[in-house]
This record gives sequence, C-alpha cells and structure tokens, in this order.
Amino acid sequence: MKYLKFDDQLNQYISKHNNQDDELLHELREVTYQKTGRSMMISPDQAQFFRTLLALIKPKKILEIGVFTGYSSTVMARSVPDDTRIVACDISEEWTAIAKEFWIKASIDHKISLRLGNANQTLSDLIDSGNVSSFDMAFIDADKISYDSYFEKAYQLLKPGGTIIIDNVLWKGTVAKPERIDDDITALRQLNDKLAADPRVQSTLLPIGDGMLMIAKL
Repeated sequence: MKYLKFDDQLNQYISKHNNQDDELLHELREVTYQKTGRSMMISPDQAQFFRTLLALIKPKKILEIGVFTGYSSTVMARSVPDDTRIVACDISEEWTAIAKEFWIKASIDHKISLRLGNANQTLSDLIDSGNVSSFDMAFIDADKISYDSYFEKAYQLLKPGGTIIIDNVLWKGTVAKPERIDDDITALRQLNDKLAADPRVQSTLLPIGDGMLMIAKL
C-alpha cells in the first residue's frame, strides 16, 4: 500500500484549497488566541470538511460536546438552514461568553442552545427527557478521557443513519507511538480500537487536522 507523505509543501497546498473562512471566523480565531492563549479549535480545513458534510446530510438537530469559544458551532450554524437547531454542551461560562458574542454577531444565536455544566450529566438529562434517537449529527471535541462515555450517550441520542464526528483522535500522532503513554493517549487508543471493530457503526479515521473519526450509526 502507498500513502501520501504530508510534508509542509503538501499541507500548505491542501490548506490553500480547503480554507474558506471569512473575516468573522478569522476574527474569532484571533480573539480566541488573544483572550485564552489556546488553540483548541478545529482547523480551517476541518471547518471546510464540516461545511461539505452538512451540505450532504442536511441535519435538523445537531449535538455539540465541547464548545470552547464557538468556532466549530459558528461554522456549523452558518452552514445549516434557519430551522436547524444545535444543542451545545460546555462547562466554561468564561470561554462560551466569547462564543455567544460571535453567535450574536453572526446572527445565528437563535439556532444554538447552550447547556452549561458537566457534559455527561447534560447528555443523561437529554436522554431522560425524551431525546433518544432524535439527533441527526453529533460532534465530540472535549476532554479526551470522557470520549467513550460521550460517544455512548451520543449514540443513544442519534437517529439510525446519523453521523458522529470525534476530533483529536490522532493526538499529534502520539497514538501511533507505543512509547508515549498518558491518560489521554490511552483513552484515544482504546476508543479508536473499539470503534474500528464496533458492529453498531461504520467508522473511518480521517487524517484531517488532528485526526477525526467519522462514524455512521447503523
């Protein structure tokens, strides 16, 4: 088997053809860097992947686990019709305040319901309140140790045929290096192994950004 080698030149070429961020999204990324000192956002090429995916599956109800400053939710909300709703889960009032500011600026705040608190509890509450098999899509991008729990609950909330996207599953390539061991890497390896063999789903590991699992609920 032959595989492409993603050197800097090829990565720049791919990024050039995948980056469709506009001024508002550039501003959101800059504000995030300035105010948080962190880069915990999907990359612009991942954002373009979402735009294409959303155009294909046309979801009416989306679940997001991990909001941070709202870059991914802004990309998604701007890519779906006005009657689509996003339930966005996060634990930080401070960082999601930036998200809310940009949702309003982008005139998409009416599409997004922010649920602050422990995401596992929020998902359990959604399950208990009659939302099983009601979501068309879920995006998981939060604490890695909880990924398996988030997946299992998102799976319950997803309709058959629905799509789950999980971010950071390559963790800067460390999942493929046996000598690298910590709680995050171990959790990601276990999840990747589990979903590759899970008969309930069809999954593909994509080398986009920091690695994404694209999962279809059978």
